[in-house]
Amino acid sequence: MDNPFFKNTGPYNINFLLRTISLKNENLSNDKITDIKDLNSSHKNEITFLHSKKYIDLAKKTEASYCLTSENFKSFLPEKCKPIITDKILLHTAQITKIFYPNSVTDDYDNTVKDINQTEFKDKVKFGKNVLIGENVKIGVNCLIGHNSIIEKNVNIGDDCSIGSNVIIRNSLIKNNVHILDSCVIGKKGFGFFPNNESNFRYPQIGIVIIEDNVEIGSGSTIDRGSLSNTIIGKNTFLDNQIHIAHNVKIGKNCIIAGQAGFAGSSTLGNNVMIGGKAGISGHLKIGNNVQIGGGSGVIKNIPDNSKVMGYPAKDLKNFIRENKW
Repeated sequence: MDNPFFKNTGPYNINFLLRTISLKNENLSNDKITDIKDLNSSHKNEITFLHSKKYIDLAKKTEASYCLTSENFKSFLPEKCKPIITDKILLHTAQITKIFYPNSVTDDYDNTVKDINQTEFKDKVKFGKNVLIGENVKIGVNCLIGHNSIIEKNVNIGDDCSIGSNVIIRNSLIKNNVHILDSCVIGKKGFGFFPNNESNFRYPQIGIVIIEDNVEIGSGSTIDRGSLSNTIIGKNTFLDNQIHIAHNVKIGKNCIIAGQAGFAGSSTLGNNVMIGGKAGISGHLKIGNNVQIGGGSGVIKNIPDNSKVMGYPAKDLKNFIRENKW
């Protein structure tokens, strides 16, 4: 889908991009680069990046024309994808992303919002006091919005949805029968920085949040938008209160997650996953289908399908119980 939230200012000549970020590479053509994307979604005339062995399988199938990577990983790229060698892969990826999407670093307030009484939704939506709506917002039938909530520009909300009080939603696609309880913040920028010459360079965030049908988001929860891909909450998933979902996280269908659980960026959950309260999931992990994770657990490695784990670091539940008998 096209991203209505961030404007692509390209195309740019590949040599211009590399000169701008002070990266020297020899023997490159004058190709025009139209966008920067992750390995999975990139196409011809686009640039991508490969920084970890976890993504080698995706690298082998990428359709990108160029890839920021290291000497150790360049052999995994298809012949049509030209490697650009750097020892600062993520920093240079962030810098190029900022060139294409200069408005993706800051999260300025939406100055297009109006009181809902001044919009087309005043007779279509049930709403509380002080509700603000941005331009080009779409809201389906039979929806409700609580007091002091803000729906920012270009957000799309489906049918039969309820938005609680003191909620902020931006950069998001929300499908049907979704219930977002009080004081949630959906679609703000993620937390990603790179040390650079004694300063911190913030990673641009150009993805969105997609919340599928029949989802409930508990009070005080925060869901960050993606960086180069999207943050996705699958169908029939229920999140308890005060849960944090970081950028690029993908949660499958029919999941149940208890309060104060936290997910670091780019981790993936399968379907039918159950997670206890205050569990923490490290970044770039894959949690399989039908997994159960006990409350307070710390997950630092991939978990295969049908596993039950608990503890820190999380381990097989039977082993945890055996080792912690009173």
